[in-house]
Amino acid sequence: MSIFKRVGSILKSNKQPDQPVKTTNSFEETNLGDILIIDLEEYVVSGKVVYFDRGFAPHRFAYYLQNGKHISCLLIEKGRTYECFMLEFVEGSLDDPNDVPTRLEVGDNLVYELEHYRTDMARTEGNTDFRNNDDLLIWRYFADQDRYFFLQWQDGKYVALEGAKIPSGLIQFMKSK
Repeated sequence: MSIFKRVGSILKSNKQPDQPVKTTNSFEETNLGDILIIDLEEYVVSGKVVYFDRGFAPHRFAYYLQNGKHISCLLIEKGRTYECFMLEFVEGSLDDPNDVPTRLEVGDNLVYELEHYRTDMARTEGNTDFRNNDDLLIWRYFADQDRYFFLQWQDGKYVALEGAKIPSGLIQFMKSK
């Protein structure tokens, strides 16, 4: 074996193995301060709620989006694909989670039907309406024309959201750092 082959094999053996490239999933790993562009409108993420079952991976993400003084919510549900909902906060109140109806009649003859109900744990960051690491009840309603209504309850506080399902392709994620 020649000296050049020996030196070459020594150099190859000292070479560090390539580090695996970490893939990021913007739908799940968006952080406070990141910018989202939805249908050509820019928002800053001011709060984040991650929903999960104890012992399992997160399956729903809510991003509180601020555009000037206006605050909206982007709700992302993880399944075979990502279902994305652009929602606005709705004022209202209920006294007891046992009084939540299966049918909601909202102004302009819009009727929502209960699609499903579940209990999750919530992990929060930033400005949100919920406490960190506590149970949260969620009701999901649907109506015609891809209209959705979400009702969330945690320890006496209700948060109602109304909006529409949007294609995930309309969302662009920009990291703040």
